[in-house]
Amino acid sequence: MTRSVQALTYSRPSVLESSQAGQLLGLETAGGLTPRGAEPHPRFFAGFLASPRVAARGLLAVADVASARYYQRTLPSSLDPVVTGNGDRLRFESFSGCCGVYARLDVLQDGLDGAQTGHGTTNVDVNNPLREALSRIAGDDPLHLRVGPEEMAVTTLNGPVVEKKVPLPDRWLRGFAEAQVVSAGFDLRAELSAPEAVRFLRALPRSSGNASRGAQWVVPTGKTLRPTTRPVAGAVCLPGPERLVTLQRVLRHATALRVYGPVADDAAAASAWEVVLPGMRLTLTLSPDASRGFSGEGGVLDALATDDAAADAELVSVLLAWEPRIEPTDLAEQSGLSVERVRAALTRLGTAGRVGYDLADAAYFHRELPYDADRAERHNPRLVAARQLAGSGAVALDGELAAVSSGDRRYQVREKDGVLSCTCQWWADYRGRRGPCKHALAVRMARRDAPVAGGAR
Repeated sequence: MTRSVQALTYSRPSVLESSQAGQLLGLETAGGLTPRGAEPHPRFFAGFLASPRVAARGLLAVADVASARYYQRTLPSSLDPVVTGNGDRLRFESFSGCCGVYARLDVLQDGLDGAQTGHGTTNVDVNNPLREALSRIAGDDPLHLRVGPEEMAVTTLNGPVVEKKVPLPDRWLRGFAEAQVVSAGFDLRAELSAPEAVRFLRALPRSSGNASRGAQWVVPTGKTLRPTTRPVAGAVCLPGPERLVTLQRVLRHATALRVYGPVADDAAAASAWEVVLPGMRLTLTLSPDASRGFSGEGGVLDALATDDAAADAELVSVLLAWEPRIEPTDLAEQSGLSVERVRAALTRLGTAGRVGYDLADAAYFHRELPYDADRAERHNPRLVAARQLAGSGAVALDGELAAVSSGDRRYQVREKDGVLSCTCQWWADYRGRRGPCKHALAVRMARRDAPVAGGAR
């Protein structure tokens, strides 16, 4: 497995301390991008939280996921949560070490007491002493939040610093990207009231004892959700229900639970579970199985395999400005591209960590993950293998059919209604549910590069 070490440097640890105005939650930032370019310690917000207890528990839930491995539990390794300022909200994101759970806390303008935020993305330090302090917040006394250094407090890194070095596997980066692409295909499937949400979530298992049972589903019935043994119409897959346990931190403050997912079929699928809170939303997105991370889902591969999407993504990227809600129609008008090409470009930008997806808004949002997420594309195994096949002349095109020689075997790839199928084992196992196989990708690349009549390209 390819991996690198991500170094996060903070000027001091994040702390919760008392001041004359009440408690002060100071979240220290590492290097990140803002409209002014790269900054060592960007400052995004300074103001009061409308619901201190709720925000503290929501932040702890995001930190829980960052430090968790829900499958093959080993010594935990945690990459500090990512925070993005979008002008009208703060978004705290994390991804589990096993690559199967994505978490995000959106603190909206109402949750920030109406205050504005800056723009940009960075990591924030969430250390163990801070976690202990946050867990002790019991009242709603005024709590001042600072995201970034105090004014003029940090002018140099010559003094004491806090440095964290965390292994960052490529599959972690790919999974973070895939979670956004998968979410973009979800629709709202159910919404439960606060009492029903509490009743349903508290009845879920807390351990992984049921993980081996395979896919499970729930279906909306009246005001609640009931388990079902098969994916009937309207059902939502609930893969590894014990992975929702971190939602327990905020249940007493919930006003609703929203459940998102794709149209149910016979296969296990990802799903998203959003707890609505006063001025905030906490969302967990689960991979199709506790033992299966998002990194192998392949939802971004078609977009990565085309030169058009690469050029379109470069054009669209210069039009982004940390908007909390990206409108493809507006980008199409500004860029001169079709809406379909803009959507493909946004998918590609997602693989570089430059956009996320907000289910409640049904829209992408702009952020710039503070690490080299581009390498998730460069080292994607299926994409690398497909480029090698296409570049070595292993693809023979014949109308809607193509033959691909791989090793000592020869595979047939057929296109129908824009979908490529293959005679390989990957296609037989997944039928496109986990993206195209390397042979289909190689055919798409070969057709893209093939000369057309008259010698034009």
